[in-house]
Amino acid sequence: MSFTVAIVGRPNVGKSTLFNRLVGEKKSITDDISGVTRDRIYGESDWGGKVFNVIDTGGFVPRSTDVFEKHIRDQVHIAMDEASLLLFMVDAATGITDLDDEFAKLLRRNQKNVFVVVNKVDNSSRLHEAAEFYSLGMENIFFIAAMTGSGTGELMDAIAERIPAEVEPEDGPAKEHIPKVCIIGQPNVGKSSLINAMLGEDRNIVTEIAGTTRDSVHTHFTKFGKNLILIDTAGIRRKSKVHEDLEFYSVIRAVKALDESDVAIMVLDAEKGITHQDLSIYKMAIKKHRGIVVAVNKWDLIEKETNTAREFEKALKEKLAPFSDVPIIFISAHEKQRIFKLIELVEKTYENMQRKIPTSKLNEVMLKHIEHYSPPATDGKLITIKYVTQLPTRTPSFAFFTNHPKYIRDSYKHYLENKLREEYEFTGVPVNVFFREK
Repeated sequence: MSFTVAIVGRPNVGKSTLFNRLVGEKKSITDDISGVTRDRIYGESDWGGKVFNVIDTGGFVPRSTDVFEKHIRDQVHIAMDEASLLLFMVDAATGITDLDDEFAKLLRRNQKNVFVVVNKVDNSSRLHEAAEFYSLGMENIFFIAAMTGSGTGELMDAIAERIPAEVEPEDGPAKEHIPKVCIIGQPNVGKSSLINAMLGEDRNIVTEIAGTTRDSVHTHFTKFGKNLILIDTAGIRRKSKVHEDLEFYSVIRAVKALDESDVAIMVLDAEKGITHQDLSIYKMAIKKHRGIVVAVNKWDLIEKETNTAREFEKALKEKLAPFSDVPIIFISAHEKQRIFKLIELVEKTYENMQRKIPTSKLNEVMLKHIEHYSPPATDGKLITIKYVTQLPTRTPSFAFFTNHPKYIRDSYKHYLENKLREEYEFTGVPVNVFFREK
């Protein structure tokens, strides 16, 4: 299930501040100067066990000829089209402006679920003044102060109520789960060519024009004794009256595809390397606990010396840090080089995600590492870890039972994760380490 919330509104009403509060981190730049948010920001929020994607958009200015504002306007249209729910943000300090009125008319035509979020309501007198926003004619209105968090709990409750519950499988024999593999990466890196090379047929249209694929394509792959569902996320649907920002749209589609996938193949152009938005999606895949394989495409176009691949991989892993324990393979979709090896790496990564370690073996191995390097004492607390077990989660997660869980430093958490990776095969898979009180 992929549920996406987009925060929209005119410039400088506090959209990025609300975004940071929803995702629980300072990811979006905030400033009193309008137009600071030019590129879209993506995050994930978890409220009461309901998880959803959040998109922060730039300030919407209709009919502006400014190149940046036009670019933002195009992207806001795309976000509005793709989102499950829109948060229309306005400013109680300024009241309803002409831009708010015009945007409200646009949203009513859009026919999407809309919550009006009135920001900067930080006292009772401001709340009284903010009542004017009911005149926008929208049913769901929330009064918040994004800076302090006042009122955001009620907003999050309302968002969570709109997210459909996961459907429980019917009783009966368990069906074999076919691994779902999404192909992600920037436009024109060869995602559709890779799908065609894997299938051995021209299933997807391939041209030199970025953004040719207009819909995500699901293909059942059953060659060479393998059984996978391939999802081509090059997909961008053409929308009438929308000047498409292809790169932005491809990212939205990739985020959605990650939600339903087990493993992601991140395709890079060997001549261009990894981009900022590739890294953003890579981090999103990690946060969503998906397996990852990096495929460096168009390797046949690179002039090579003895250590070219090794040096490229080393530089790439430095950019992927801190999570760089991922398989990297150099391919040519056009020449069909190392395509079968890529499929094997995907399958191996999925196997690593399913790895279950018996509790007795886990304790036998990990307690020796803990004895060799114990958790450093913090605030005078002597910390001991006596037991570890793997949790029954979709991806590898481990609980270490200790007398003082909240005093264990992140550096020690990384130490334990590294030891788990040394002892067991978790390449390409994010590993979760938790500390619980014994």
